[in-house]
Amino acid sequence: MALKKIEAIIKPFKLEEVKEALHEAGVEGMTVTEVKGFGRQKGHTEIYRGSEYTVDFLPKVKLEIVLDSSSVEKASAAIIKAAKTGKIGDGKIFVLPVDEAIRIRTEDKGAKAI
Repeated sequence: MALKKIEAIIKPFKLEEVKEALHEAGVEGMTVTEVKGFGRQKGHTEIYRGSEYTVDFLPKVKLEIVLDSSSVEKASAAIIKAAKTGKIGDGKIFVLPVDEAIRIRTEDKGAKAI
């Protein structure tokens, strides 16, 4: 059984909706990290105390989910449905192969470990 890792970068205010959508899609666990970055939008300009400055790195949330490859499409669709606003900066989803997963407590390997 092949394992995959989904890395999704989303807008922070969409986290709760995405988490619920993934739960409904059968995803049992994930790692969430607060990150900063930019894509095509290249940040934006703000004025603070009369001075203009550029905010290059925008706050985002990164989800990391390891699952069976047969569940990737359903999980990706759930993320898209919940995270999409139709505006620039909605984020990205990356799907990567996972060579091995090991649960430290039991030493279970592969799909049993997730």
